[in-house]
Amino acid sequence: MSICVSCSLPFRAAYHNRIASGDVRADPAQERAVELLQVFADQVKGYAVLPQPKAQNLLSRLGGILKAKPPAPQHTAGLYIHGKVGRGKSMLMDLFYDHVEIAQKRRVHFHQFMLEIHARLNHLRQDSDITDIMRSLVREIAAETSLLCFDEFHVSNIADAMILGRLFSGLFDAGVLIVLTSNSAPDTLYKNGLQRDRFLPFIDLIKKKMRVYEMDGGTDYRYEQLRHLDTVFYPLNDETTRKLQGLFYELTHEAEPELMRLQVNGRELRLSQATHGIGFFNFDELCGTALGSADYLAIAECLHTVIMDGVPLLRAEARNEALRFMTFIDTLYEAKVKIFLGTAAPIDQLAPSGELADAFQRTTSRLMEMQGEAYRLKPHLG
Repeated sequence: MSICVSCSLPFRAAYHNRIASGDVRADPAQERAVELLQVFADQVKGYAVLPQPKAQNLLSRLGGILKAKPPAPQHTAGLYIHGKVGRGKSMLMDLFYDHVEIAQKRRVHFHQFMLEIHARLNHLRQDSDITDIMRSLVREIAAETSLLCFDEFHVSNIADAMILGRLFSGLFDAGVLIVLTSNSAPDTLYKNGLQRDRFLPFIDLIKKKMRVYEMDGGTDYRYEQLRHLDTVFYPLNDETTRKLQGLFYELTHEAEPELMRLQVNGRELRLSQATHGIGFFNFDELCGTALGSADYLAIAECLHTVIMDGVPLLRAEARNEALRFMTFIDTLYEAKVKIFLGTAAPIDQLAPSGELADAFQRTTSRLMEMQGEAYRLKPHLG
């Protein structure tokens, strides 16, 4: 159970209050990260990006940039905090975001942000009057926010890798501050990715512009939180739903769910009950509608934990729903997503009859494995 901390408290005091309440365990690596974040919060208190006027030609554009470029904060334009899964990075990001005194700020999962970036770039390309699409995009973002907070930063595809250098360089030049958490050190980002040599200048930019800190605590707090929790609840009734809802709020520290939009093959997939890398869904929402492997891959990439209620007995007449459920579980399993289910019966009694019965044995086996300690220790591969 988390406690409500007044946002008038300094970030450091809010963190220590959570230790005093028992919500957080004292951790030297976290303490050092807290000090870095507090110093940064003090330096940028009240900071705002100055407006950047839309340029009409090269001369006016240059003059506008020189006049509009805000003074850089002392020492750094951002923080890059990395460490192994479950070390408390997201929890610290939440507290920092709640307490940093900047009016225009945004906290967003990096995967969702990049989907938005690609969509906005595509929109800008339709405007024949725009000669520099990336500069226009940066101007739009700088007009909306002075501080961007990215949780679970990672680079997994070439489309993102090829634009990050220009995007971040433009944001830094515009005066946008960036704080991010990642499981990867800068030098290991996009490791073994296609054309990685073209990505290396971005890594150099990160190390030049941002303070990099490795939060290498000895305890995996995410695992500690998950290890004693039941994973399957049955039968399907109001009590099971309440338990799953309580689990969602416990794991997200009672955070407000956000609308997550995923672009999948030109379509928009909306996830209304998702926050902090955790999603809450009903079986019909994901398996009762015409979704496929591409949709499930997008979900598995951006969520490390999935809670699904309403899993029925998989009858032969509901063949499509059973096939989707099997694909969904396979996808989560490969990405090492943690799963909690509300079901009509124990896992080994859900199997459909008929032609799918044999194929479902693998799904049953995987669901059984996903409840075990060895699986829960594996890092999310999204």
